Amino acid sequence: MIKSLLCAIVLLLASTSTAFADSVSYFRQHSGVANSKGLPSDLTAARPRWVSPLKPGNSTPCVHEDSIYLTTWDEERKELATVSIDRSTGDMNWKQVAPAQAVEKFHRVGSPASCSVACDGERIFAFFGSYGMLCYDLAGTELWKKPMGPFQDEFGASSSPILIDGKLILNSDHDLDNFLIALDPITGKQLWKTNRNDFTRSYSTPVVWNVNGRNQIVVAGSLKLVAYDPSNGKSIWWINGLSRIVDTTPVVRGNRLFVATWTPGGDPSERISMESFEEALKAYDKNSDNEVGKDELPKGSPVTPRFFRIDLDQNEKLNLEEWNAHARVFKLAQNVAMSVKAGGQSDVTETHVDWIQRKSLPTVPSPLVYRNEFYMIKDGGIMTALDVTNGEILQQGRLEGRGNYYASPVAGDGLIYTASEQGVVTIIKAGPKWDVLSSHDFKQRIMATPVISQGQLFIRTDAALYCY
Repeated sequence: MIKSLLCAIVLLLASTSTAFADSVSYFRQHSGVANSKGLPSDLTAARPRWVSPLKPGNSTPCVHEDSIYLTTWDEERKELATVSIDRSTGDMNWKQVAPAQAVEKFHRVGSPASCSVACDGERIFAFFGSYGMLCYDLAGTELWKKPMGPFQDEFGASSSPILIDGKLILNSDHDLDNFLIALDPITGKQLWKTNRNDFTRSYSTPVVWNVNGRNQIVVAGSLKLVAYDPSNGKSIWWINGLSRIVDTTPVVRGNRLFVATWTPGGDPSERISMESFEEALKAYDKNSDNEVGKDELPKGSPVTPRFFRIDLDQNEKLNLEEWNAHARVFKLAQNVAMSVKAGGQSDVTETHVDWIQRKSLPTVPSPLVYRNEFYMIKDGGIMTALDVTNGEILQQGRLEGRGNYYASPVAGDGLIYTASEQGVVTIIKAGPKWDVLSSHDFKQRIMATPVISQGQLFIRTDAALYCY
């Protein structure tokens, strides 16, 4: 009797644990790798199960049980919304419009609906830089809201919320007032908030890394990779030597974490630099006010296209503090792919980096670790596979989709799916000597990362959501 009771308890705990794990969903939760079979190897030959017309948005689908959650941007109506799509039919279950009074500035190829939705199994969380955090139940009823934006950043907000240890986590790195915050998912109450003002803007989503049975929040930001304690938001360790802007999300695999990031000016052969402020005043300060005005900079200055982010008080002039802060960023920026081993305290730059690679790095697409290879996609459609153990290049080649890449690669069933901005999805047979199996041109822009879930592949274009 006792033995039967114990077995029942064990089975109940196991099923509860599995149900909870399956109920949580957020951007790149499993680093883009899915345990699915029977996935299509040719989308031209395969027929989609359904196609659901959808307003544009760069957010990646969030899949939970029989529903898919996304955010959308209706430019004509200036309307931001969270929508729920029926997983079986592609029909819209519900739509909730965000109460944003003004729409944030955003990159010319970006969207104010770029942050992906998170779900804890009972609630969904949608973040818009134009407003803040919104929480709905699965039927679309608003439970709470927390205004937080807009932020000072002409490229907008892109970092998505994640869930860890019963907390809703958001990283917000812009030009001013940067922070990592933990909210109570039930009430929206702030649990802790960590200042990140020593960082400039970046757009990476945090990842959860379980190290020796304890979770860590790892954030890849400007110049630095930092791990935080989920219980209080305090930093545990950090590694210096990242690019000046980070768009990619790190990848977790067991006791290793991988990151790859590239921004113009961070390569040894093509450095961007700023002269000393004293030299700048002598050369550019025509009105002798001890500041450098935007209209005083010479043609071709590397400061001009980045003036907005350097001019923190937005007075169209740069003072000593503003100038030196960004000169430091240019000086320390390093484009890099690296493997990090678990453990350590404080600065582990010299002790916990396994390997470094500086060639063929991605700008926006997050890297992918699948089986024994580390994959990166560089703009132009250049895909590189590295040996996951030492970072050495195994194979490099050009995909069918040319141009820029924003969607991150995903993998399952021995296949890797990549999507170019122009809408070409290339399917690759994974391996150290990877092969292109097929490509399909959707003839619609693709910015969102595809999602593989329980044998289904979801691809979002600017016009629709496709289910295969």
